[in-house]
Amino acid sequence: MKIPAVITRYWRILTRPAAIALWAVLAFGFVAGIVFWGGFNTGLEMTNQEEFCIGCHEMKNNVYEEYKDTIHYSNRSGVRASCPDCHVPKEWGPKIVRKIQASKELWGKMTGKIDTREKYEAHRLEMATREWARMKANDSQECRNCHNFEYMDFSEQGQRSMKMHSSALASGEKTCIDCHKGIAHQLPDMSGIEGWQ
Repeated sequence: MKIPAVITRYWRILTRPAAIALWAVLAFGFVAGIVFWGGFNTGLEMTNQEEFCIGCHEMKNNVYEEYKDTIHYSNRSGVRASCPDCHVPKEWGPKIVRKIQASKELWGKMTGKIDTREKYEAHRLEMATREWARMKANDSQECRNCHNFEYMDFSEQGQRSMKMHSSALASGEKTCIDCHKGIAHQLPDMSGIEGWQ
């Protein structure tokens, strides 16, 4: 069987030293890309561990201790939300943005801005307000990863919770963080803030 001339011609072009070098570069780039991407994602996931959060951020002696006394840490069902569950989006793009934002907290620790309990408390309202705004902007997505109005059995809730959740669901204007500030951490000093009871 005779090989068509066009195939023979292209085969000669593809087997020239320059073409072989190009194929080698492309293959190396492909493998290097996979290794880089795998390493990057592995490193990113390592930073999504609670141990990493409390080890690098100014959290261990501050908000982590408060969190250990909440229902998100220990409850009758044994389901536990860790730092990344509430503070890191699952989607890749928003996760990267959040990681960059979180580096500001690390910078605050390294520069001494929030390296003691007293300094942390002095900036708590500023940090909390920033986090509440982030959660408000994304419709409390991290909360909704576990809690969803569609699956709530309002009849099993207390009167006040049932009323508030039903109202929030019906209006579509409220999100979890509007009512649940301080659910996992102590509230900052809110005195003098308009609209806060």
